[in-house]
Amino acid sequence: MFFSLAQIIPGFLAYFYGEQEYIYNFIYTGFITFFIGFLMYFLSKKKNGDLRTKDGFIITVFFWTVLGIFGSIPFYLANLEDVSYIDALFESISGLTTTGATVFVGLDEMAKSLLFYRQFLQWLGGMGIIVLAVAVLPLLGVGGMQLYKAETPGPMKDAKLTPRITETAKALWFVYLTMTIVCATLYKIFGMSWFDSVCHAFSTISIGGFSTHDANFAFFEQTSLRWTAVVFMVVSGINFALHYIAWTKKRVLHYFYDSEVKLYLSILTTTAFITYLTLYVSSEISDNKLADSVFQAVSIGTTTGYLTSNYANWPLFIPIMLLSAAFIGACAGSTGGGIKVIRSLVLMRQGVGEITKLIHPNAVVSIKFGKKSLDPRVAESVWGFFSLYVAIFIVLLMFMLSQSNDFLTSFSAVGATLNNLGPGLGEVSSNYKELNDASKLGLCLAMLLGRLEIFTLLLVFTPAFWRS
Repeated sequence: MFFSLAQIIPGFLAYFYGEQEYIYNFIYTGFITFFIGFLMYFLSKKKNGDLRTKDGFIITVFFWTVLGIFGSIPFYLANLEDVSYIDALFESISGLTTTGATVFVGLDEMAKSLLFYRQFLQWLGGMGIIVLAVAVLPLLGVGGMQLYKAETPGPMKDAKLTPRITETAKALWFVYLTMTIVCATLYKIFGMSWFDSVCHAFSTISIGGFSTHDANFAFFEQTSLRWTAVVFMVVSGINFALHYIAWTKKRVLHYFYDSEVKLYLSILTTTAFITYLTLYVSSEISDNKLADSVFQAVSIGTTTGYLTSNYANWPLFIPIMLLSAAFIGACAGSTGGGIKVIRSLVLMRQGVGEITKLIHPNAVVSIKFGKKSLDPRVAESVWGFFSLYVAIFIVLLMFMLSQSNDFLTSFSAVGATLNNLGPGLGEVSSNYKELNDASKLGLCLAMLLGRLEIFTLLLVFTPAFWRS
């Protein structure tokens, strides 16, 4: 029922811009969504009691799957040229999961209300991710945020979902909204129209990557806009639990003591430096080498997916290196995708620990974050996640190859969607329009798996889950 309100603002924009047919599209969608939501509420309003952990899993999965289906209705009713329902569903799920992979072309001529709706979906999805990652997933015991149980605000040690989640969610929402307003204002000051600034603030803070132009961020030539985007992409890729602490405790030094943030910034800095050095030596780009190098490294590394140029055509190993950075992704508890920096850090430290044990067989080696040792069970869950991630990646890659896609396209498409990045290499470097329907549905699954931290989605399909 609440999601039906997402149709109101685009509907008003359609009226404001004189896009009459789209007004009715948003009204129909809003009515259908509200009616079905009200029917579900009416049938269940007499049920009382606290939500169980099991309910948390179901709500989490349905947030992106069910709302992804309802969110596709305006795209389908728009009757865009060569856009099927599968395309509409792909665009909706890509928006809500903040992946940013698109099947739409001709964005510069598209109705502004529909363009705004695409961006708004990403912003709503990003807010859902923040509340999920910081307030819900630690309770469920999955995802990267269980590493923060000792420090993270919210109901970390409760056995059930409690009203404290509401308090945490409100604070997170306020931080998220404030960042969006500041980003939109700076975009406007540095040269965007109000429409573009709001739309791009939505996709920047959510680390989504959708744009209102076919040329993506390359449409805007002002270097100041690119540096503004870089700052907000980096900030949005940091754990929102740290932003929450900065907001509520009025302190910022804790950012510099966080192991994940330090590695996250190191990866982005190193990737940007190598990219710039390679482009400088190869003389591939004549203007704005530094700005483009940093922008593209941060955009791909944080899994935002904005493009100032087609990075797939950059020389030597740069495209693969940038795509590899997206596999690591942003910090846990952020709107970014990927394996997450904290998991990569655990895997790295555990690998070093195993080497130490080979040299000193009797040594007791523990993984430490600050002064605290990591619970071995958490380290085991990280290895479990990583092995499952690799297995799912291979299965999806085989599926894409079975649909007659070439290897580079298949590999990068799975990597870009499973890591919620967006643009890939090969045929999917700019959009996913040319893929067949089966490939698009497979990639929809990849986007959902990536956004739901794999375990959350797979658990719902386990028979034992429903018997418990």
